[in-house]
Amino acid sequence: MPSSRVSDQQHDEPRTEQQGGDGSGGAPDAAAAPPEVAQLEDRLKRALADLDNFRKRTARELDRRATDAADAVVRDWLEVADSIERAMAATPDDRTGEGVRAVADQIAATLAREGVSRTGAPGEPFDPERHEAVDVRMTTDAEDRSILDVARAGYTRGDRVLRPAQVVVARRPPPAETDEPAASGSG
Repeated sequence: MPSSRVSDQQHDEPRTEQQGGDGSGGAPDAAAAPPEVAQLEDRLKRALADLDNFRKRTARELDRRATDAADAVVRDWLEVADSIERAMAATPDDRTGEGVRAVADQIAATLAREGVSRTGAPGEPFDPERHEAVDVRMTTDAEDRSILDVARAGYTRGDRVLRPAQVVVARRPPPAETDEPAASGSG
């Protein structure tokens, strides 16, 4: 039975297609190795670069989604702030009015802690990126294209506009045309 042991050992040894009768032991040609190795190294570097780009892209996407979710919650609270402002305008100066003003101050402080700032104030220049014109009034009492009145406050968070301010914009009336006939060259 000793011959079966030899055949078992032969089956246990891994066979490679490179093994040949030349006595090289399966080693590849020295001339063939560098191009293969260089190609594999290039593929590895590309794969690592792709993985790094994927990680960065995924991190940016997660940040964007978190920011969008936080902004959505803040936008919901802006409706509450608007309701409180309307209540302050309708509430007389009594204890109820003081309570409503206290809630309004608390909402403003919370929004400020979240990095939210109010936009749209009378006298500011009109900026279509931050303001929505709901009316235009001809006047000589204010700068052209400045905000005359704010119908609904706008809010920003950093450089992002959460909600544009709805504003009334001042415009200068066109210059008055003279009724004098144009002087003609025929006299």
